Amino acid sequence: MVYLLIDIIFGIFNGLVHATSGLELEPPSDEPYLSTSLQDFWGRRWNLMVTYLLRHTVYKPARSFFDNMLGSMWAPLAAVLAAFIVSGLMHELVFYYVTRVSPTWEVTWYFVLHGACVVVEFGVKRVFSSKGQLHWAVSTPLTVGFVVATAMWLFFPPVLRTGAVEKAIEECKVLLDFAKVLWKVNSFW
Repeated sequence: MVYLLIDIIFGIFNGLVHATSGLELEPPSDEPYLSTSLQDFWGRRWNLMVTYLLRHTVYKPARSFFDNMLGSMWAPLAAVLAAFIVSGLMHELVFYYVTRVSPTWEVTWYFVLHGACVVVEFGVKRVFSSKGQLHWAVSTPLTVGFVVATAMWLFFPPVLRTGAVEKAIEECKVLLDFAKVLWKVNSFW
């Protein structure tokens, strides 16, 4: 549902930008429901702008830092964890500013869990790379199912408990009412 909402909102804004300027916006995600691994989901398909920002502001500097301490084999894994921890903390901060409710840290744990699972996935792929990969018909439902199940467990409950969804719906209603008024005023002239 969240992806569908984001996709609809993006489509509306992309249409407005294209109609007014002729430009086409980059999509925020690239069919995340087709992800065959957590690396694929987080690194190439989900929230591409944030992925790009985290890659250049957290992952690469952390990898350089950890190269000296852990060596080139382990540094990428520590850098991945660092990027996921920063993402979790940033989500907690955004949720705090939206809801004004003290963090429960569930959202951060969601990202720490996913970071740890991406690290494990790296290791499993290194060990079993010569033995082939799971077929996409198996890996895609496992990946998407894991993302959804852990989101339902850790990511969404803090938002739902605070009433943020209801507030957002009310704000959307106000925005739509305002758009209707503008439309009527525009039609009048």
